[in-house]
Amino acid sequence: MAALLAFTPDQVCRVTSLSRRQLRYWDATDFFRPRYSEGRARFARMYAFKDVVGLKTIAKLRDRLSLQELRRIGLWLNERYEQPWSELRFFIVGRQVVFEDQSGHRGLAGSPQGVLPIRLAEIEEETELAAATLLHRAPGQIGHIVRNRYVQHNAWIVDGTRIPTRAIWDFHEAGFSAADILREYPRLTGADVAAALRFEQQRCAKVG
Repeated sequence: MAALLAFTPDQVCRVTSLSRRQLRYWDATDFFRPRYSEGRARFARMYAFKDVVGLKTIAKLRDRLSLQELRRIGLWLNERYEQPWSELRFFIVGRQVVFEDQSGHRGLAGSPQGVLPIRLAEIEEETELAAATLLHRAPGQIGHIVRNRYVQHNAWIVDGTRIPTRAIWDFHEAGFSAADILREYPRLTGADVAAALRFEQQRCAKVG
């Protein structure tokens, strides 16, 4: 997902159907922490795509297994794999879990005969399709300028996109009309372009 390299907790909830309460609790108890964790600011907790795949895997396993059992399995796997929940293929055998890594090695419960497979490739595809829906912008994001430390190196961007206001200003300075800029960035609206140009003009005035 080139357009979404980091996910907010709210976005993760929408993609995985997990609750904010679950994410907070799993983070606080070190069961599953987001890739990017710094302090308590608005964007202090951001999840990588692999994190979201891992959380969807856990959500599927959670339907059949207790959180206590998943914690036990997670502790064991974390000692052996960097990102087990998004790297391994899982099977459920009764109340136990069988995993298979990329080398074909299986562990925990032996031969997975008559088991329910948790297929990683399918989970990744589901996650990507669900994440794509996050690209649809809410009305409140139109014409709104924001900054996120994990997007475009903390540059000011048009909300709901990865498009820096500076890039829009550079096109403007090069003689591009608003219509020309919209052709360069089809996801933008006229209100976005006007807001970006107004924002950059104000920044230039402050510097001057």
